[in-house]
Amino acid sequence: MRVALAEDGALFREGLLMLLKAAGHEVVGCTAGGDELVALLARETADVAILDIRMPPEPDGGLVTAERLRAAHPEMGLLFLSHYAESHYLMRIMEIGTDAIGYRLKEKVGSVDVLTDTLTRIREGEIVIEPVLAKRLVERPRGERKDAVAALTERELDVLRLMAEGRSNNGIAAQLFVTPKAVEKHIANIFGKLGLSTDASEHHRRVLAVLTYLRSQDSTA
Repeated sequence: MRVALAEDGALFREGLLMLLKAAGHEVVGCTAGGDELVALLARETADVAILDIRMPPEPDGGLVTAERLRAAHPEMGLLFLSHYAESHYLMRIMEIGTDAIGYRLKEKVGSVDVLTDTLTRIREGEIVIEPVLAKRLVERPRGERKDAVAALTERELDVLRLMAEGRSNNGIAAQLFVTPKAVEKHIANIFGKLGLSTDASEHHRRVLAVLTYLRSQDSTA
């Protein structure tokens, strides 16, 4: 696929560039800052743009750049990379968009398989969240959760964690060694307990469920 890259760390940028090329992706351009990436993508088309969260313009230039790119190229996927898994970054990312967007740790995308899987899922419109962040949020003690989220069972929290990673129903079923029908039942229970309207699409309710959980954690952190 066609990929654009913005990363201010020269060593990591060159390493990621080599990894992308080794995976067979076409890198349409590589920049050190957000302004340069915006200018590049005004001339070139890309399926996914990869952005370092903390790059020029400082302090969180990747987020500012992504807002500009999502407005100018709403069909293009966005992958944010960071050294840290932070819930406040995730909240801001999901305010930018809830389709074709991802947030991964730099240390976790160091293989062709992982990077390609992440990019492919984003290009196909999924949300891809770093598993360690989703797991950390869901596994907080029950006393720290708001009432709606506290009503979820441990199995429902497992399902919600995997939803937060952007997993499909079949993907959740494979991870938990249950049937897809069991996953559907758990998800229906989650929607009901979180008070998510049946008028919305399932995709929209999945996003709302994740946001509800993240907001409950953000307010108690």
